[in-house]
Amino acid sequence: MKCPECGQWNRASMPHCTRCGAPLNIDAASRMEWKDSLRDEGQSTAYIRVDEFGNEDRTPDSRDVLAREMQELKIRKREGEARKQKMLEHTPDSRGVKIEEISPEDSETSGTTIRMKRVSPAGIAAEQEAEIRHRVRYMDDTGSFIEPRSYDPLYENPMEDHHYSYAFGLGGKLPSRARRRKALLRILLVLVLTAALGTGGFFTWKYFSEREPAVQYNSAVSITATMLDEQAAHTILIPGEDGTQIYIRELHASYVVSGGFATVQVADHTWYDNYEGTLEETMDVTLTPFLKTAAGKQTPLDPIVYTIYIPLSPITLDSPDSLRTEVATTMSTIQITVRPGSRVTVNGVDCSDTVSSETGEMSYNATVQPIGDNVFTINVRSQYCRDNSISVTLYRAPQEIPLDLAVGTYGTTYQKVMKVSATTLPGAYVEVSSPYSDLDITNLDSTGKFTFNAVFDHIGNNTISITASYPGKKPSLVEHTVYYVPPASEYTVKAWPLSAEGYSELLSNIAYRASYGQVYVVTGVVQYSVSEKPQMVVINTSEDGKSQPVLVQNYSRTPWQVGTYYRLYADAYSTYNSMPWLNARYTYTK
Repeated sequence: MKCPECGQWNRASMPHCTRCGAPLNIDAASRMEWKDSLRDEGQSTAYIRVDEFGNEDRTPDSRDVLAREMQELKIRKREGEARKQKMLEHTPDSRGVKIEEISPEDSETSGTTIRMKRVSPAGIAAEQEAEIRHRVRYMDDTGSFIEPRSYDPLYENPMEDHHYSYAFGLGGKLPSRARRRKALLRILLVLVLTAALGTGGFFTWKYFSEREPAVQYNSAVSITATMLDEQAAHTILIPGEDGTQIYIRELHASYVVSGGFATVQVADHTWYDNYEGTLEETMDVTLTPFLKTAAGKQTPLDPIVYTIYIPLSPITLDSPDSLRTEVATTMSTIQITVRPGSRVTVNGVDCSDTVSSETGEMSYNATVQPIGDNVFTINVRSQYCRDNSISVTLYRAPQEIPLDLAVGTYGTTYQKVMKVSATTLPGAYVEVSSPYSDLDITNLDSTGKFTFNAVFDHIGNNTISITASYPGKKPSLVEHTVYYVPPASEYTVKAWPLSAEGYSELLSNIAYRASYGQVYVVTGVVQYSVSEKPQMVVINTSEDGKSQPVLVQNYSRTPWQVGTYYRLYADAYSTYNSMPWLNARYTYTK
């Protein structure tokens, strides 16, 4: 439909022009009333919800409720406009009243004002007709069109030639109900948020004002390296008020403050006793203390951090004398000393059961192949220590003629004669250069095996020497050392006393007595130590313990202590600083 005012084409169903707002259909009001008569006045659509107990909840559809409220709002607005029009027509005093707006620039008030003055009825009719033609419609928040503000009988004044102004704010028109509702909701929301923030701030202030201040006692903590049960430890002094308690979380223990300090002593190994993996040389540890009141409240103090040093497991190589040694024997003994109870492995094989529980000594019979370097890695892990290891290299020259002693050949014996088995290249010529008897070469040409009896002509280390030769090849040499000592029942009965005459005779004929290993009994108190490896001490053998000094080297299984009395059975060996040198095989205490 074409607008009769501005010529804008609109839909036939539109009651007003979308451009200028002029009426498009004169009977729009009757048509809207006809549509309103068809409106369903019954209950709006409802959702029926049933819970798990069978209870029903009938909630109306919020969209139907909103549509009904919007429709009622439109009806009330139309009725209000009609009522105001009738009131204007039937009120003689107000027919000559003209309502005009005064802008904020022309008004003494801060907002737009409305001024009422008496005019003729003909002028009012003309102005109303012009207002209808040029009325502009606006849309409110609910999607409905609203009329601009017009005369309200509420402000009617029958007095002539007097003007009364009413301020409606800066906007010049009253806000809609939906906008007023939204403004009210915003105000309520701001009030609620302000109350909530105020309440939260009050309780926060109250909490922090009543909270006890953190005690900064840890600023003067003293940490000192000490010993605890012969192990490295640290003593920590934590300052505090006498009578209070300091709880250490890592130690699960409380310490009472006395004399201004709580004394905490911690062994260093506490931190790595159960540690799995490789330990470094140092470790940074942390203690977390808490101040504990009588009421049981715990206040955290500053953490205590310090560094501990983790010692290496002790290990001493007794034999051979160096980490690299050239040998010519199939079997070679490696002797070490560790802390009793240590775990020892040689080339990955656990040998802990061979460690002496008293002295920590361990002997390992190494099989040396004629391949050059034979490396034996010894790893030791002692209690409260980190791993330590050494590598012993035994060099045995490669052989053109294979020559080896049988596996299991003894390295020590109580017997003067020991049977020895060996193997070489079939058809080779063998020669035993050490004392021996009963050489058997029956199978030498076929299998290369031969046997003989080694004879030990002196007490102590005896070396078995075998040479194998073959035409066109370099000879091969094998040497094997056997420590020979007769049993105590045979050895001790041969001992001579070191009286004044015996001492002088030994000193005069030491070389002769040492040649066949004469045994002597040495009694007395250890005066002083000459060497720890091997252990060598000086003992005065006179009756008063002040003269006849002798140097004794310990080959027994008992370590000696300075100032202790011993009875030793030893054989002559040499001289040292003009005193006899004897090798003790058996040790007895007083």
